[in-house]
Amino acid sequence: MDTDTVFKALADPTRRKLLDLLCERNGQTLGQLCENLDMTRQSATQHLGLLEKANLVTSVRRGRERLHFINPVPLYEVYERWVRKFEHQRLNLLHDLKRELEGDSK
Repeated sequence: MDTDTVFKALADPTRRKLLDLLCERNGQTLGQLCENLDMTRQSATQHLGLLEKANLVTSVRRGRERLHFINPVPLYEVYERWVRKFEHQRLNLLHDLKRELEGDSK
């Protein structure tokens, strides 16, 4: 996995929005995705291309349509390599401390 490419793809808020949209409903066309974005189809296509280059999105042709699907494997690999080792006990303690300091009772 090219971790740098994945992190660069995730660094952009529009690309994260595209991933969120695909997570909500996988297998969307460019038109369906653009309904939830404030940008041209050409710009959305460029962002999808970068997500595909990072292997975060795959696309499949269905007739004249191209359906886009999220690929969770690179995200899982990033999680395993960069997030997992920092979580659980330490993060739970920090989260509880933050809530207590902010007076959040939830």
